Amino acid sequence: MYEVRNLAFSYRGRQVLRDVSFVVSPGEIVSVAGSNGAGKTTLLKILATVLEPDSGRIFVEGADALARPVKYRRQLGYMPENPALYGDMTVKSYLEYRAALKGEKDKRIRRRVSEAVEICQIGDMLKSRIAPLSFGMKRRVSFADAILMRPKILLLDDFLAGLDSSARESAGAWLSTVAAFSSVVVTGHEIEDFARWSTRILVLSQGEVSATVEAAGASGDEVVRRTLAALKGVNQ
Repeated sequence: MYEVRNLAFSYRGRQVLRDVSFVVSPGEIVSVAGSNGAGKTTLLKILATVLEPDSGRIFVEGADALARPVKYRRQLGYMPENPALYGDMTVKSYLEYRAALKGEKDKRIRRRVSEAVEICQIGDMLKSRIAPLSFGMKRRVSFADAILMRPKILLLDDFLAGLDSSARESAGAWLSTVAAFSSVVVTGHEIEDFARWSTRILVLSQGEVSATVEAAGASGDEVVRRTLAALKGVNQ
């Protein structure tokens, strides 16, 4: 169980997040929707320990994650909004390097890379240098990086940004596969996509969770309608 409890964060005197709380069970895909400036990226940066919250706590299976941040980071996979990749490396060498950097044993690196590559469907890119790749392809490499170590918690910021229509259609299958070993938190604006594969959608507005839309067992159209209604309500 992954629990976020009462997170708050301010920047230059402005309250960016206030009292954000939610739970993600193993196997769940929880999406966070909201307009630009709602606090989505800030929230994921705090969950990834890039930023330190003013207050609040994070628990992994009942243990206070922020009390032992090094151990917590080993359980995380994180894809930031603007991933920084090593452009001169090939996709294969980059992923092998990242697996080694994360502490994987040499004899298991090939298997880790192969699994991530298969999930993300980037096998035909392995010998390509990263620098010339499109933004969407770089996002897929960053996603492969995030899932390399089968993380217990997977954080994906603006996950679908830059992906072409074919990749967006496949994204649900990728996440369903990853959810077998991760509790997944995704941010973005693509409500119709979220509705197809999320178990729950959190609507973030002015730094607060203003609504929660349960998606499990509901039709995609119904989830979209309820989410858009919640977004419209907070933007009026």
